[in-house]
Amino acid sequence: MRRRQRSLPTALATARSVLPAGRRNGSADGGAPAAATDDSLSGAGGTAPAPDRPEPSSTGRSGERGASSGRDRPDACPGRRTPRERLRAWAELLRVSALFSVPGDALAGAAAVGRRPGRGTALAMGASLCLYEAGMALNDWADRDEDAVDRPHRPIPSGRVSPAAALGAAGALTAAGLALAARAGRPALTVATGLAATVWAYDLRLKHTQAGPAAMAAARSLDLLLGAAATATGVRTPGGSGSPDNVAGASAAATALTASRSALPAALVLGAHTYGVTAVSRHEAHGGSTRTPLTGLATTTALAAAVLGEPWRPGTGRADADTRRVGTGPLGRVADPVRLLVVGLTGAYLRTAGPPLLHAALNPSPPLTQRAVGGGIRAMIPLQAALAARAGAPVTGLAVMGLVPLARGLARKVSPT
Repeated sequence: MRRRQRSLPTALATARSVLPAGRRNGSADGGAPAAATDDSLSGAGGTAPAPDRPEPSSTGRSGERGASSGRDRPDACPGRRTPRERLRAWAELLRVSALFSVPGDALAGAAAVGRRPGRGTALAMGASLCLYEAGMALNDWADRDEDAVDRPHRPIPSGRVSPAAALGAAGALTAAGLALAARAGRPALTVATGLAATVWAYDLRLKHTQAGPAAMAAARSLDLLLGAAATATGVRTPGGSGSPDNVAGASAAATALTASRSALPAALVLGAHTYGVTAVSRHEAHGGSTRTPLTGLATTTALAAAVLGEPWRPGTGRADADTRRVGTGPLGRVADPVRLLVVGLTGAYLRTAGPPLLHAALNPSPPLTQRAVGGGIRAMIPLQAALAARAGAPVTGLAVMGLVPLARGLARKVSPT
C-alpha cells in the first residue's frame, strides 16, 4: 500500500506534464477546479479575478471580462465594413431624411419676392443643403461625449464614423455651400456667410444655452432669405460673367435688400416654427417636459392662423396682386382655388405637427417627444408650401408638397432626429 501511495504523486506529475497548458488550469494537484479557462469569458491569461479584487467592468475591449471576441460586433473592425454599411452610417450621421425640409426654404423665398425659380434659386438650394448637412455633421461631432451616454447607437459613439471624419465633412460641406452661394451673387454670399456662422455658433456654443432655439430659428429664417436674395440677383450678365462691375453690384445689393424685406414675414413665420421644434428637441433624450410641447402646439396654431389671416406687406411683381387676392379676411374667397390650396396646405401643416405635440404633452416620454420633433421637422414642408402658395405661387407650393412622400418614406429607414 505504501508503495502504491508513493507512486501515485509521481504518476500525477507525469500526467500533468503531458497535458496541454489549457487543461492544466482545470485542477491543481487533484484539488477543486480553479476558474473557467475561456479567455473571452474569464479574462486575461484564462484565470478569473481573485475574490479579493474587484471584477473589471465590461468595456467591450478585447481581453477584458465580459468582452466578446469582436467578430460579431459591426464596429469592431471598421475597415472591414461593406460600402452599404458605411453609407448607412453616414446617412444616419447626416440625417438624410430631414434633407427634404430644406429645398422649400429657397422656393418659398423665391415666391416671396415674386420671381419664378431660376438659376439663383437652384444655387441657393444647393448651398442650403450643404450648410444643413454641415450642421448635422458638426452637431454629432460636438455632442459625441454626450451621445456616448445617452445615444450610444449614433454613428460616432458606435465607432462607425470617426470624429475626425465628421469634423472634416462639416468643414468641406460649409466651404461647398459658401462656394455655391457665391455663384449666385454677392448678396447671396453675404446671407450664406451669416447662415454658416449661425450654424457653427449653434453647434459649438449656443446649443445648450437659452439662446439655442433662437439661434436655430435665425438659421432657418436666413435660409429662406438666402433663397430670396439668390433668386432676385442670381442672373447671368450679358457677357456670361458671374462677377458684376461696381454699378451692377450696387444694383444687385439694392435688389437683394428689397427682396429681403418682402420675404421677411415668411422668414419670421418659418423661424418661429423652428424655434418651437428646437425647444421641444432639447427634451428628446430624457423627456419630462409637458409645458414645452403645449407651447409648441400653441405656436403651431398661431402660425397657421397667421398664414390664413390678413395679407402681410405686399411683395413685388406678380406676387403683389395674387397676395391681395388670396388674403381677403380669415377665410378669404371660398371659391378662389388658390385660397383653397392655401387652406389645404395649412391644414396639412397642422395635421403633421399638431397631434405629435399633443401626445408629447399628455405623455412627455422620450419616444413621444422624439416623435413630436420628427413631426415638427416634417411639418416644415407643408408650411413652406403654404407660404409659397400664399405669396401667389401655387405651382411652387404643389411642387414643395411633392417632397412629403419622399421625406416620409426615407424617415422610415433613417430617423430625422
